Amino acid sequence: MSVVKVLEDDELAPEAKAVFDDIRATRGSDFVNNFWRVMAHDPALLKRIWETLKVTMAPGALDPLTKEMIYVAISATNGCEYCVRSHSAAARAKGMTEAQLMEVMAIVGMANQTNALAMASQVPVDDVFMTPKEP
Repeated sequence: MSVVKVLEDDELAPEAKAVFDDIRATRGSDFVNNFWRVMAHDPALLKRIWETLKVTMAPGALDPLTKEMIYVAISATNGCEYCVRSHSAAARAKGMTEAQLMEVMAIVGMANQTNALAMASQVPVDDVFMTPKEP
């Protein structure tokens, strides 16, 4: 259960309603998920997060599916069930297969294990990794 009320459309401040309208228009759907409905308690925060997310998740050097899979990986590492589920659904809608999801989770598990080992062992960074090389 949420510690903050999940707002219905008729409970929104005008500023939050404007953001919901943009979410619906951008996504081409009437559905606005519970994350946005909770964030709507603070319309300025809601707007800032939505605007940043739109830019971050838009096609760029990485395609939208790759971005969603990265989001799933980070959400799994952070233990955010809501984000794992919502971004897995978004990734599936963009074509992610079960095999791809399992491979992402295998990478998450391996990275968490090797990161913990490297940090706990205080492994010094190799000089060759310190300066990016031209492609």
